Amino acid sequence: MKNIIYIITLFSLCTFAQNKYLTKTGIIEFEASVPSFEAVEAKNKAVTAIINGDNGEFAALALIKGFRFKNALMEEHFNENYAESDIYPKAKFKGNIIDFSIDSLTKESTSFFIHGELEFHGKTKILKDIALDITFDNDVIKITGEFLVNASGFDIKIPKIVSNKIANDIKVSFEFELKKK
Repeated sequence: MKNIIYIITLFSLCTFAQNKYLTKTGIIEFEASVPSFEAVEAKNKAVTAIINGDNGEFAALALIKGFRFKNALMEEHFNENYAESDIYPKAKFKGNIIDFSIDSLTKESTSFFIHGELEFHGKTKILKDIALDITFDNDVIKITGEFLVNASGFDIKIPKIVSNKIANDIKVSFEFELKKK
């Protein structure tokens, strides 16, 4: 029993000693539009993200049903037919910012790269060399960037009838303003 209390205390101290920044209002947008057709794009403004300021470990979680489209029918089709959000309700990313040092951050944008794993629609894909722009001002770390993913790589089936209206390559952009936890 004494050992268990010691381990819990040690874990608590390690957790509280870390330099963590958090947001629950991060933004992720995606676009899978094809020229000459209706825009296929959505935004989620309730993404949770955390960064460990000591070592650059980063994680983000988005609820799939949190993505909002301009067209309600498109949103319904996205949730039911493509993302299958009742079966796969979350998208997760976990990675490490390469050569991250909070001491090197300023109000001016600093460029970094992140490597990590994106889990979506029951599939996990390794993503490398995602460019990030990071600023640090008034104890807020702001991270922005974008990357491309392939719908078929996540087993997203686009029916032939609409395949010319929806891009297989999806542009994902993100913005997080993380505050000291």
